Amino acid sequence: MPLARSLSMTSLNGLPQCEDEDLPVEDLLLFEISWEVTNKVGGIYTVIQTKAKTTADEWGENYFLIGPYFEQNVKTQVEFSEPPNPAVKKAMDTMKSQGCQVFFGRWLIEGSPYVLLFDIGSAAWNLDKWKGEFWEVSNIGIPFHDREANDAVIFGSLTAWFLKELSSQFDDKPNIIAHFHEWQAGVGLILSRSQKLPVATIFTTHATLLGRYLCAASIDFYNNLDQFDIDKEAGERQIYHRYCMERASVHCAHVFTTVSQITATEAEHMLKKSPDVVTPNGLNIKKFSAMHEFQNLHSMYKARIQEFIRGHFYGHLDFDLDKTLFFFIAGRYEFSNKGADMFLEALSRLNFLLRVHKTDVTVVVFFIMPAKTNNFNVETLKGQAVRKQLWDTAQSVKEKFGRKLYNALLKGEIPDLNKILDRDDISIMKRAIFTTQRHTLPPVTTHNMIDDSNDPILNTIRRIGLFNNRTDRVKVILHPEFLSSTSPLLPLDYEEFVRGCHLGVFPSYYEPWGYTPAECTVMGIPSVTTNLSGFGCFMQEHVADPAAYGIYIVDRRFRSPDESCNQLTQFLYGFCQQNRRQRIIQRNRTERLSDLLDWKYLGRYYMHARHLALSRTFPVKFEMEPSAPPKTEGFRYPRPSSVPPSPSASQHSSPHHSDAEDEDEDERYDEDEEAERDRQNIKSPFSIGALPQGKKKQHGEYRN
Repeated sequence: MPLARSLSMTSLNGLPQCEDEDLPVEDLLLFEISWEVTNKVGGIYTVIQTKAKTTADEWGENYFLIGPYFEQNVKTQVEFSEPPNPAVKKAMDTMKSQGCQVFFGRWLIEGSPYVLLFDIGSAAWNLDKWKGEFWEVSNIGIPFHDREANDAVIFGSLTAWFLKELSSQFDDKPNIIAHFHEWQAGVGLILSRSQKLPVATIFTTHATLLGRYLCAASIDFYNNLDQFDIDKEAGERQIYHRYCMERASVHCAHVFTTVSQITATEAEHMLKKSPDVVTPNGLNIKKFSAMHEFQNLHSMYKARIQEFIRGHFYGHLDFDLDKTLFFFIAGRYEFSNKGADMFLEALSRLNFLLRVHKTDVTVVVFFIMPAKTNNFNVETLKGQAVRKQLWDTAQSVKEKFGRKLYNALLKGEIPDLNKILDRDDISIMKRAIFTTQRHTLPPVTTHNMIDDSNDPILNTIRRIGLFNNRTDRVKVILHPEFLSSTSPLLPLDYEEFVRGCHLGVFPSYYEPWGYTPAECTVMGIPSVTTNLSGFGCFMQEHVADPAAYGIYIVDRRFRSPDESCNQLTQFLYGFCQQNRRQRIIQRNRTERLSDLLDWKYLGRYYMHARHLALSRTFPVKFEMEPSAPPKTEGFRYPRPSSVPPSPSASQHSSPHHSDAEDEDEDERYDEDEEAERDRQNIKSPFSIGALPQGKKKQHGEYRN
């Protein structure tokens, strides 16, 4: 049953109660407006796409997404149809009759939500008029050369126009909630409020504009939050008009939300307003019917990565692949913001520790960060060709050997192994060995970089000297392109690659949420994050001992950079000391945390924001008892009582400890018992169905 229908029955789960019995509450409409609806630009696309199913289940046919129309995106993502809601159809027809192209259909993602798409180009002739109207309303001027801001004005004006046409059909009854994401959609919110439309508005910032710019400039951001001259900083970066659009949207909205506690603190100083609700980002979690299927997938895709390593390091493959760990970092190429600078420095220190302790573990680290390239590196392509040639040679010799062995056994003879391979076979194998000789080191990048001499990752590799020497226990591979299953080098999609790795490392300095470690978690892959990322703060709040569950949180807020780097190095070194059994236990625990990140649970924060917006916008029609955002008491994992997942510094002064210890620890680990205890810490999401008559749920009962 859609949530809207339950409104007419009772005050449910802290939901505002409708006092007007004649109001058709089931006609409440929810619109989410974003520049990234059907248009992938960044992480907001992932938020909206993954949340759509949960919201569509809650609101049914009354849920709509509004975004820009781009033909190349729509052709593969949208199935056009007529609007089933007559009010929506009438509003669209009015806009079409005045020359605007408006498209309606279903977005072909999970949940199949309705989408309403505006063709920005068809309305561009109104730009000057709409910029003038926006100036009169807000005193914010938009420079002609800022294409993105001009598009935002057109998109926002079309959105406000549509909401005006729609709301005029409801005789001022509170039928519409509009949720705007980021500053590109904010113009529509500002105009709707200035026109006093009967619309409950919510604005979500996923990262502040100025925060991202300041952090990218390597400024000590978090220790100087209250020291910045905001107007001066925005003006110097030529984004003052964008900053004003963002700040005006925040202050005009009935409810302001952001995605994490760390971004809430940032917004308080950058945008001069504290969020009303923090709405953490989730994912659609698909559980495997077989409990350990994700472990099998890890083994399968790890073998595919090992094949790439055999080719890339041909001639230098003097390390044991069964004792080789795969680490990776992935995301936008923001060298400082994403923590690549600290990661490289930690790898240099890790390399030193592994060499000093003469460990037999090798670490191969992948940097999956897209940059400008010409094409694949010739040496890298040659490596894969050599590997394939060796494989073909081995297969032909094996087949010949097998045939001779088979014939000998049929005759009842034990073949002379010295004679079963003839001189030609020996020559073929010797030639194959000679082809694996190389006089250069394995390349640190898989592509030819366009600006090699100024690339920050390559320059740091040159400075710390991680050139994939034989003596290095840490090997580095920069893959400056998104992964694809059609690649001739590493034919894996991103999800397959992540499943094949052992550890994701994301020591970000600026990360309002952090989908990369979250994606690792739901796939059962341990990860490193920081207390400056929304994901890291969320895990610290909900997991008593995150490291025991494979979530290593580096303190980048209250420690110096050098101390943070040492902490990261210790995390990486501790992970290298784990035996295979401990890594399997840790992956099981990590995968169990995926329930924490399911939209079925995190959607409650968005529900709360919508309820709050209705009660603030229409206090006569809807009431909501004063409350804090929904809490999650009991929604917390305790520290596991069994075997620690990694050797602790307090337990072992040496990187090696006895097998007897391992056996004793293994006996204390009961996976089924531990999993059941963890499941009890995640309670069912609160019901959104109708309550039995005569029984009203008291406020706060929906809390976990």
